[in-house]
Amino acid sequence: MTTAEQTEYKQEPYEPPPGAVELLLVRHGASEPARPDAPFPLVDGHGDPALAPEGLQQARQVGERLAGIRLDAVYVTNLRRTAQTAEPLLSRNGLKARVEPGLREVHLGEWEGGLLRKMVAENGPLAQRVWAEERWDVIPGAEPAEAFAARVRDAIDRLAAAHPGERIAAFTHGGVIAQALALASGSRPFAFIGADNASISSLVVIDGTWVLRRFNDIAHLETSGAGFSPMG
Repeated sequence: MTTAEQTEYKQEPYEPPPGAVELLLVRHGASEPARPDAPFPLVDGHGDPALAPEGLQQARQVGERLAGIRLDAVYVTNLRRTAQTAEPLLSRNGLKARVEPGLREVHLGEWEGGLLRKMVAENGPLAQRVWAEERWDVIPGAEPAEAFAARVRDAIDRLAAAHPGERIAAFTHGGVIAQALALASGSRPFAFIGADNASISSLVVIDGTWVLRRFNDIAHLETSGAGFSPMG
């Protein structure tokens, strides 16, 4: 038998390249329902609902899921539903949340404060344009699409630069996750809209290159607790 015939090349499990950061993008748990007579309070112009009871349960479930893996840092946004979702994990692993405002949800202009949910449910002409054109800035006063994409890219590149060779979790929002994964994959802008509450998606980032590794992992959630929620 020749040396060439003895050589084997096995398939190996994926390992991030040396120096890469593994970024877990965790969508917050389900937030409280929107009511026309009681708009959400605003933080820097963004709707800031608290978690609903089912969202608090989802937060506990994702905390249990992530408690068993090494994390070097945990980030939240300046909107309270992300901090509330991260809290059960932080109470287990002893880390303190760091705030990254650049990963806050897309600004929805005149549809802030919970109005988006009503407009999507009614499916009027403007809501139909949002989905057809795959741009939130169809909504009057909403954050321009290019500015939102640049904000998300800058925030993730900044986290990657701060954590080479580490694994970190960022508790963030559905629109941000969709934008990040669209940037990583070169997909349509809304291809990844629909991440479930308390789902886990992940990127590997090194030297400005983003690799999409996972989308909408909800293995830790009960089947009855998962469901599509378009934004937040």
